[in-house]
Amino acid sequence: MAKNFTKRTEDYSRWYNELVIKADLAEYSAVRGCMVIKPYGYGIWENMQQTLDRMFKETGHSNAYFPIFIPKSFLSREAAHVDGFAKECAVVTHYRLKESADGKGIVVDDQARLEEELVVRPTSETIIWDTYRKWIQSYRDLPLLLNQWANVVRWEMRTRLFLRTTEFLWQEGHTAHATREEAMEETEKMLNVYATFARDYMAMPVWKGRKSESERFAGAEETYCIEAMMQDGKALQAGTSHFLGQNFARAFDVKFLDKENQQQYVWASSWGVSTRLMGALIMVHSDDQGLVVPPRLASMQVAIIPIWRKDEDRQRVDQKATEIKKELEAAGIRVKYDDRDTYTPGWKFAEYEFKGVPVRIAIGPKDLEKGTVEVARRDTLEKAFYQATDLGNKIRHLLDNIQENLYNKARDNTEELTHKADHWEEFVHLIENKGGFVLAHWDGTRETEEAIKEKTKATIRLIPLEGDQKPGKCIYSGKPSEGRVVFARAY
Repeated sequence: MAKNFTKRTEDYSRWYNELVIKADLAEYSAVRGCMVIKPYGYGIWENMQQTLDRMFKETGHSNAYFPIFIPKSFLSREAAHVDGFAKECAVVTHYRLKESADGKGIVVDDQARLEEELVVRPTSETIIWDTYRKWIQSYRDLPLLLNQWANVVRWEMRTRLFLRTTEFLWQEGHTAHATREEAMEETEKMLNVYATFARDYMAMPVWKGRKSESERFAGAEETYCIEAMMQDGKALQAGTSHFLGQNFARAFDVKFLDKENQQQYVWASSWGVSTRLMGALIMVHSDDQGLVVPPRLASMQVAIIPIWRKDEDRQRVDQKATEIKKELEAAGIRVKYDDRDTYTPGWKFAEYEFKGVPVRIAIGPKDLEKGTVEVARRDTLEKAFYQATDLGNKIRHLLDNIQENLYNKARDNTEELTHKADHWEEFVHLIENKGGFVLAHWDGTRETEEAIKEKTKATIRLIPLEGDQKPGKCIYSGKPSEGRVVFARAY
């Protein structure tokens, strides 16, 4: 599979697109700008989804579901919100089709126009806060901690599988609180949940910080995010958490009676990650041999491949391979035993290597005689012979080692692609020639931010929440700066 596969250094964008398609993760659909997530890709997304869902519930959240259609008037109630999404909205205007007059097809029935147009969900704040108005009356109804797994539509002109498509899958948390402090605590808590997921499951180091005013979510008072560095030196926003203040509560008149019997507007947060995480996983870990999947998210952690030539060998190998499969499954490992006789063992080795399966086990007649199996790890492509005893513990330990190694490798890459700049010429040189994160002083003005973006295509990815911040001078204007911010070109 990797023989006719573009290398990262040749054309990174082409490498990515080929990998997504050849590894059976996803493909473009008949609907322009939309994708079909194939079973192998969806299996990885399901593991992401299930892990995050567990983490959300451990922090007190419950799942709910709200309509995909939003009355157009709802979006206009929060001015910044509608302004931020207006150009991306898909709008439903009619509710019926009919046969054309010439009998040659189907046309929209002009008599079936909706009284009010419906917007296909770009995000759900408006429909959810209209609902919360009915649910929240008293401080006893708070906090309200809900999450929704859903699809959303944001009309895109230029698309790329997983990274930017017209329709994508995500989760969106929407919470309501009695005080500003509680809402801010929620916003920061969920940012940390995302950062923990990125580190412990995706094996992906991230920066945590808040967005500049121009980069905030439409309708938010503060937006916090995690940013990850891809192998090509571009950043990718991997998750966001927003402090909405009372903006949506005021827009939808969501009030509660506090403990002093006073009417108060509710405080809010929202937070979300999407199938864009699949793109991050691919670009952080994969190589010129294909996909690399961190074991904790792999839908298939181990592939067992039997090797035999004679029928009498086949039965003995099959029996031992089946025993190994059961032993690994008993150890909580996700295993596939590939006993297809329509493909050669060599073809299967190449397939599972390209698809990024963390561990591959091969077993043949000679292994039965020696009491061994051949074990190949995807991250380093190393092979070794293991004694075929206590394989559950051995493979479990190996998977943990691979997970740790992938994180360390990604961390080292991020550190190598993180620079400091104290002067404009140095900043431009780093952005143009090395890429990555560039930590530099900024005077805090929108004008300077826009000028830097226009001249270099680098944006402020975040204002760091961690690290020793010291004042300095803006690299562009020379004006005072409170501390360094993180610039990068980004997806």
